Parts: sequence; C-alpha cells; structure tokens
Amino acid sequence: MTEHPAPLGQDQAFLRRTSMRIALGISAACAVLVLCLLAASTLYLLNQSGSPEPAEPGAVYAYLDTNDLIKAMIIAGAAGILLAGGVGWLSARSAIRPLGEALAMQRRFVQDASHEMRTPLAILDARVQLAQRGTESDSPAGQALAQIRSDTAALTAIVNELLESAIGTGQQPDIALTNVAGVAQDVVDSIRQLAVDRSITVDFSSMGQARTLIAPQRLHRAILGLVENALVHTPPGGQITVATTVAGGQAMITVTDTGPGITGIDRARIFDRFARTTHQGGGQQQRSFGIGLSLVREIAVSAGGSADVAYAGPHGTSMRITLPVATTNPGLPREGAAQRSLRRWPSRRR
Repeated sequence: MTEHPAPLGQDQAFLRRTSMRIALGISAACAVLVLCLLAASTLYLLNQSGSPEPAEPGAVYAYLDTNDLIKAMIIAGAAGILLAGGVGWLSARSAIRPLGEALAMQRRFVQDASHEMRTPLAILDARVQLAQRGTESDSPAGQALAQIRSDTAALTAIVNELLESAIGTGQQPDIALTNVAGVAQDVVDSIRQLAVDRSITVDFSSMGQARTLIAPQRLHRAILGLVENALVHTPPGGQITVATTVAGGQAMITVTDTGPGITGIDRARIFDRFARTTHQGGGQQQRSFGIGLSLVREIAVSAGGSADVAYAGPHGTSMRITLPVATTNPGLPREGAAQRSLRRWPSRRR
C-alpha cells in the first residue's frame, strides 16, 4: 500500500503540540512546587541565621553568608525547574506515544477499507449499467435500476471522501445551486421500500421551490440522516412526513414521525455525538442517537444553516434543517450550476 506522508506529518505535528502542552503543564506544576519549597527553606534558614542561639562551650559553628545562601537557592531552583521540564517532556512523550499509534492504525484502517470498497462499488455500478441497457427507462424495473445506480454513486462519493480524508488530501465537495425539494424527493424515493418493509408510510410535500448553495450529495446525506433516525424510532403502522417549505429567505426541510417522542434528554443535546436519553421507565427504553444526527448538524452548519428539534411530544417528533436560500452560485454560471444540481439529483415525482 502506498504511504502518504502528508497526513503522517500532520499527525506528528499534532502530537508534538499536544506533548508540548502536557510538558508545559507538568513543568509549571513542578516549578511551582520547587519554588515553594525553596522559598520556605530560604525563609527558615534566614530566620535561623538572624536569631543565633548562645554559643555553647566547645561547640563548633559554621556561619553562612546571606548573599551566598540566596545565590545557592536560586541556582538550585533553576536546576530543579530545568529537571522538572525534562521529566515533564519525557513523561508527555511517553503518554502521547499510544495516541500516535492509534491515529496511525485508524488512518491505515480507513485507507484499506476505502480501497477495498471502491472496487466492488465500481463492479456493481457496471452491472447496473448492463442491466439498464436491456430495460426500458420508464418501466418500474428501469426506475428501480436508476435508483440503485444513484445510491451506488452516493455511496462511492462517501467512500472517496473517506479515502481523501485519510490520506490528507480531502477537499470539500463542489458547492452547487441545489434544488432542495428535488433532493428531499430523491431521499423519500430511496427510503420508501425500506419503510414499506417495516409497515411505515412515508409521505412527501413541498411548498415553494428553493435552491441553496450546498453540495447536493451532502444535502442528500443530511436529509437521509433525519429520515433514517425517524425510521428507527417509528413503530410499525406509523407515518413519516418529509416536507420542504420556504419562508423569510430560508429553506426548511422538516421530517416528522409518529414515534413515542423524546424524553430524558435536553433538545439541544440531541444532535451531539452518541447522545443518549436517560429515561428507562414508563414502557420506553433508553434511546441512542449515534453520530447520524451530529453529522446532520455539521452539514447544515457548514452550509450556513442549522439543525434543531422543531417539536417533540408524546405523539411524535419533528426535526428540521434550515438553510439560507440562494439565487446565484459564485464561480459558476447561474443556469449551469442549477442544471448540474438538478441533473445529478433528479426529482422523481409520482
């Protein structure tokens, strides 16, 4: 496997900074301790030298000059601080070494997994294309194959992002003037069969056409994260509604379910990584939100928007993504950007 020095260099720089911070902390604590001990010792010796006891017959006394005593204490203090700094640095490096090994193992795992997944995905996409050649595009089978190929492309993009991030060359996906309703419709179409298998109804509604500056695949991933969370917490026979609206220069995507609601956790913490409710009574089990919702918030915030809980009650939950509406795409022709977004994420209304 090809080595990639760039991320390794970044990791080394991060570990050096972390080691330095730990070493400085240990050194500062040791220095304060050394200075306090030296100050106490100096004061004691000065006090003793200032109040000599009466000489005893035959006793031998050694007298120290005060200036020499203070100089000796200063030298001893400086040596103690330097020694403390060296001990702190060695301790920090020893403590950080396992972290460096863990980071290297993590990068190797992501690189290996990404490489291994790219080939099967490419083969799958080729087979889907072969199947599409013998199928009418307007037939149910043709539409299903088109959806499979779209999902395969989205998964391939995710794998490529993981690989680029692991090797240190990750770049943000190209921002485009994206049709919000079209992407939301695409998510609903892709998740509908899974919902049917769980006896859950998924509906979609759109009020107003809005476009926002965001990479289409990232918006798709964010909306899918909300829908997947709703599927997990909606019982059989329930309903999920995905709606897009435009108001006050903001495009809002709302995912509402008919699950048991959210209790035992502050709404502001629901989008934290691995957030977990504390409620385990009343017939409800403890709920975990994993990292899916945290990724939803990260995507929304990076696009200048937000993600929050619009409603949470005993009869369901409504989560919302809010994004600023845009009319132009900097750096790209206006119509070309919009058409590119719509071609990549077509709206398949029924």
